[in-house]
Amino acid sequence: MKGLTGKSAIVTGGSRGIGKATVARLLEEGVKVLFCGRNEQTGQTALAEFREQYGDNVQFIVCDMENRDTPKILVAKARELFGKLDFLVNNAFPFTAKAIDATYEDWQHAFMAGPAAYARMIAEFATDRRVTEGAVVNISSISGHIAQPFRWTYNAAKGAVKQLTRCAAMDLAPFIRVNCVSPAWVWTDEVAKATPKGTRDSVPQAWDEYHLLQKLQEPEQIAAVVAFLLSDDASVITGHDLAADSGYLAMGPEGLGKTANFAGSK
Repeated sequence: MKGLTGKSAIVTGGSRGIGKATVARLLEEGVKVLFCGRNEQTGQTALAEFREQYGDNVQFIVCDMENRDTPKILVAKARELFGKLDFLVNNAFPFTAKAIDATYEDWQHAFMAGPAAYARMIAEFATDRRVTEGAVVNISSISGHIAQPFRWTYNAAKGAVKQLTRCAAMDLAPFIRVNCVSPAWVWTDEVAKATPKGTRDSVPQAWDEYHLLQKLQEPEQIAAVVAFLLSDDASVITGHDLAADSGYLAMGPEGLGKTANFAGSK
């Protein structure tokens, strides 16, 4: 993709899942990457894997996105490593799924480690720049567009990401583009935890019936979309929520119609 080689980026939550796939894709495209995560061992394992395949243009540090000092620490570290910073990928996000039972602390964590952390990272990135152009991608979710049972905290926090993206894109234009990506069901360790047996085949309807493409998404597929939005190939796109969802949001409650009995259905 155009305009990626030789650039530098921060990817939050880059030790696993979509974040890890994004780090790998950016390194493949010639981008230097600083990624972070809360678990030292997981991060160091990922770092070793990246360096074995892509060389030394990648670094990891431990941090918690809810910590008030994290944005300054990450941006300062990226400056130290790369001299400049071109891209920001806000990926780390708490999987706090509570509803009427949510406590004050649940809500605080969902938002302060979620959209508020995204906002603070964007602010630090934008106010400490040494170049005149850049791009931000926020990872949102189809959960920010729809209602799902017992998910007040997570869905509300993900919904806030889209509006944050629009507002940031307006205020940082024309020099910094800001977009977000809304994946559907992506096979990650968090999704595996939600399945009865921790396996893909334990809830096949989620993959076969919830998506027009009738297959579970892979982290690498979402990473490709992120790389595109950072690249010069997406130079006219800003303030946009790209539904990288295999057609999930295009469908209604009847799904693919496999169980529909209305007149004219197959």
